[in-house]
Amino acid sequence: MTIKPLFTLKEALKSLWRNRMMSIASISSVSATLIILGIIFALIVNINSLAQSAKDQFDSIQVYLEEDLSPEDAQSLKTQIQSISGVSDVIYESKEDALERMKESWKDNAYLLEGLEANPLPNSFIVYLSDIYYSESVLNAMNQLSGIEEIKSYQDIVSKLLAFTDLIRKAGLVIIFVLIAISTFIIHNTIKLAVNARHREINIMKYVGATNWFIRWPFLTEGTILGLVGAGIAVGLVKLGYDYVFQMMQSDFYVLISSYIIKPQELLQDLVFLFVVIGAGIGALGSIWSMRKYLDV
Repeated sequence: MTIKPLFTLKEALKSLWRNRMMSIASISSVSATLIILGIIFALIVNINSLAQSAKDQFDSIQVYLEEDLSPEDAQSLKTQIQSISGVSDVIYESKEDALERMKESWKDNAYLLEGLEANPLPNSFIVYLSDIYYSESVLNAMNQLSGIEEIKSYQDIVSKLLAFTDLIRKAGLVIIFVLIAISTFIIHNTIKLAVNARHREINIMKYVGATNWFIRWPFLTEGTILGLVGAGIAVGLVKLGYDYVFQMMQSDFYVLISSYIIKPQELLQDLVFLFVVIGAGIGALGSIWSMRKYLDV
């Protein structure tokens, strides 16, 4: 007996209506799971964006040189730093260049620096890292070198940010796993009710020659529909919530942070794909679980 898509869909919809209270519970469970997943996903991708921006901005270390360091010793020190594993480039910045850069960063308040009798800034090297994760080892190596007055690094800031990102990611995965398990269990119970309600009909179909998959497909379709409807509701609600937060972050108070926030349309593309796959997967998994345990065909 061949599988007929129209018959399969019709039977799935009839079963959903027959067990509509459990169907609503299943859809609500999937939606709640995916909404929380969406919140965690949005949080993770935005923290990752912030962490990546921090890595791009703080992937350098400022090395201030001793005042009386000769040009020859400075060149020798530069060569030693360049040989350290994890260092991609070393740029010399004179005290005059450093002062000019400070004036540019101060913009309208740069006039305050005009009254300086002498340049208080030291000569320095700007050490660029091939990756921020090399920061600690590079710092340890440079601390062993002579001719260095002070080392300025953003390692603590970036390390804490990366550790926080990792914590959010791990906690999010645990929460998502628990919620997916709960949603799958609820769909499993919904399909189980449908299987029990049609037990006699299933036996008759088996006797007249229906194949196992001919009998299973309506239940698999039912579970998938439950997952997809839940996913659709979750996408809509998460989009509304994220749009609201994104607009709020555009205010003057949050303007510095908002530049790191992922735009709603960019997030939505990944979110729709993720929700559809997980929603359909939860529904199909719950159906397969029910059929293996209760559908003896």
